[in-house]
Amino acid sequence: MGMRPGRVRVAVQIAPERADYARIRDAANEADQLGADAIFTWDHFFPLGKDRTGKHFECWTTLGAWAESTRRADIGTLVSCVAYRNPDLLADMARTVDHISGGRLILGVGAGFRGWEAEQYGYEFGSPAQRVEDLRNALDRIERRLAALNPPPTRRIPVLVAADGPNALRSVARYADIWHTFAKGDALAEKTARLEGYCRDLGRDPAEIERSSFVDGDPWTVGPQLRGHGVGMFTVLTHGPDHDTTELRRWLAWRDEQNAG
Repeated sequence: MGMRPGRVRVAVQIAPERADYARIRDAANEADQLGADAIFTWDHFFPLGKDRTGKHFECWTTLGAWAESTRRADIGTLVSCVAYRNPDLLADMARTVDHISGGRLILGVGAGFRGWEAEQYGYEFGSPAQRVEDLRNALDRIERRLAALNPPPTRRIPVLVAADGPNALRSVARYADIWHTFAKGDALAEKTARLEGYCRDLGRDPAEIERSSFVDGDPWTVGPQLRGHGVGMFTVLTHGPDHDTTELRRWLAWRDEQNAG
């Protein structure tokens, strides 16, 4: 089992799909006003699901707008595919949004998983092993570019890495401030132990890496189970056209109970 985390954070991923932008913007502002700790968008070019024809908006231009329209929550990508942008450019984009938002950006990155989507936009889509290697190289370049930019970021931009495979977890141990995992139960316990082993190999304290997971269902049932595996950030998903915040409100109530104790 992983460490038991401290303060609970609740985030929301507002999918920029199947809605007009005005509704997406309003959902982000509502989440900000409700007290969400972080508000994420995703980096896809088409809606998820079987129907790929619905309305959809691009990740980083959306994020730049949220940097101006929101006020208190962290904002970020969950996650930005490193194959879609030159890593040095991605670092510069992140630094710029960091300044626009007043130091609230979380830079979430991943290796990507939708081959047909990449092909539609003319990107190469390598094998799983190649994409994991590309992720490692991108993280290294992002780190170096962020250190070279003028002006620098307003703070050390937190890097979130979404990855679960053994080789990708090595990059999490090396570069991540936040690890977003898709694993649950025994699989999560196994991957947590593996990550902590890689951290020890690097001389890094595993407690420096916040654990993040998507959630649904009853917070008072699901939340304690994930906390037992070290999860500290719980991310609710909301989709268009309605972008309903009912589930977010329930998770925020649970968060407040946990943090009050």
